[in-house]
Order: sequence, then C-alpha cells, then structure tokens
Amino acid sequence: MPPPEWLYSPWLLAVLGLAIGSFLNVVIHRLPLILERQWKADSADMLGLPAPSDDTDRPMTLSRPRSHCPACKQPIPWTSNIPLISYLVLRGRCGACGVSIPLRYPLVEVLCALLFALVAWRFGAQPVALLWCGFVAALVALAGIDWDTTLLPDDITLPLLWAGLIAAALGWTIPLSQALWGAVAGYLSLWSVYWLFKLATGKEGMGYGDFKLLAALGAWLGASMIVPIVLAASVFGAVVGIGMKFANSLREGRYVPFGPFLAAAGIAIVLLGEPRVLGWLGWA
Repeated sequence: MPPPEWLYSPWLLAVLGLAIGSFLNVVIHRLPLILERQWKADSADMLGLPAPSDDTDRPMTLSRPRSHCPACKQPIPWTSNIPLISYLVLRGRCGACGVSIPLRYPLVEVLCALLFALVAWRFGAQPVALLWCGFVAALVALAGIDWDTTLLPDDITLPLLWAGLIAAALGWTIPLSQALWGAVAGYLSLWSVYWLFKLATGKEGMGYGDFKLLAALGAWLGASMIVPIVLAASVFGAVVGIGMKFANSLREGRYVPFGPFLAAAGIAIVLLGEPRVLGWLGWA
C-alpha cells in the first residue's frame, strides 16, 4: 500500500525543509573545517611530522561537539535549537550571553522550507518529490560552502553525481543515456572553458569543483539543460557581481565564486521544468 499523499504535501515538506535547513547550517560551517583538519593531518603524515595538536585535542564531526555559541562557548540546549522558532523567540540572540545570531542561519532554514514546498508543488504528491528535495538540499549546502570558502567539496559533489546516475538507472528521473551524457557534457564544457582561459591569460578562472558540480547537474537534468544552466548561472553571477562591485563588497582578488550560481540555476530549472525552459529559449 503506497504512503498517503499528505506525506508529500507542500506544508509537510516545508516543515521538513526547516529541519534539513538547520542541519545544512551545520554542514556549511563544519565540513570545510573538517576537511581542513584532514588535509593538515595528511600533510603532516606525508612529511613525517606530528599531527597538529589543536586538531587532535578537539576532534570534530558533523555531530560532535554539540552546537555551541561561538562567543561564550555555551552548548545550545534543544529548546534553543528549534529551527526558526528558537531564533524568533530569542529575538536573534544567544540565550546565554546575548550576542547576535547571524541572520544567515534562519535564512537558510526558510530557504530550504520554501524550496521543499516548491518541489512538492512541482512534482506533486509522490515519493520522487523527496528525491528532488535531497537534490535541492545538496545544492544549498554546496552554494553556502562555496560562497564562504570557494570550495566545492568532493564529499558532496561526487555523491550528488552518482545519485543522479543511479536515480536515472532506476527510472526515477531521466533516461540513463541522457543522465550519462549530461554528466559528460557538464564536466567537459567547463573543463574546456577553464583550459582556454588559462592558455589565453595564464590564470585560472575557476576550480575543478565547478566541473564536478555541473557534471552532477547534468546527471540529474540531462545534456539538453547544460547550456541553459550555464547561461542562467552567468546571468545570476553577473547581476550579483555588479551589485557587489557598486556596494564595494567584493572580496580580496575581486572575484565571486561560480558554484552558488550554478546551484541556483540548477534549482531554478528543476522548478520551472525542461519544456518551459526550452520554450523560453526557442529550442522546443
């Protein structure tokens, strides 16, 4: 007997999105730190040096240590860690020391709730909506990490790529041949741009993580969506970059990471649907 349709309603998935958004805040903050510690330990091991003491004394995972205030170091009780509600009740401040909580935390939670509800609206009351919610959640995490660190970790991009291929093989998304060639086209397109730019200027215009992310998007959406994704990401990036330039908020080196805009374009195309996107471009 299939699960009742109300399990995939926009309202229920929005509540799920709040909870997943809270977890994604942890992933966005901690995963780069975990990877940095791992790289330091690997480098020390290769050089025959002792592991950095600050890393070994305080091991970190996505679940340990408990969430705590970065200012006063007090652990956050579960009553103060309820997605969005706790932020509103505490008026955006730590319950122990009163320091302001960054606005980004509730924004990520609300964004996930909204996107999960839109996915439910887009795909209807069926289990495949949960699959696409997972896709969206991975992209939100990658966008947040890349924006903060200019890093698109393999720990997320490669599982996302394989998940897209497996979902296609199981008949849950697009035909497997489209997923396979989408992954190939996604990787090679940005790889080619990277090398053309490097040969012409001697500089690196993007990182390999961007290739892998676009390959993952191709595995989920197909080769026909690679050009629309890159076009939309370029427009999003140009608008944000120009706005940051006028606001004098460009970071050192005057660059803007491309991964968040690839992620935003992928999410937008999922929600709009391939026929509408191709129709707008006149390719239908």
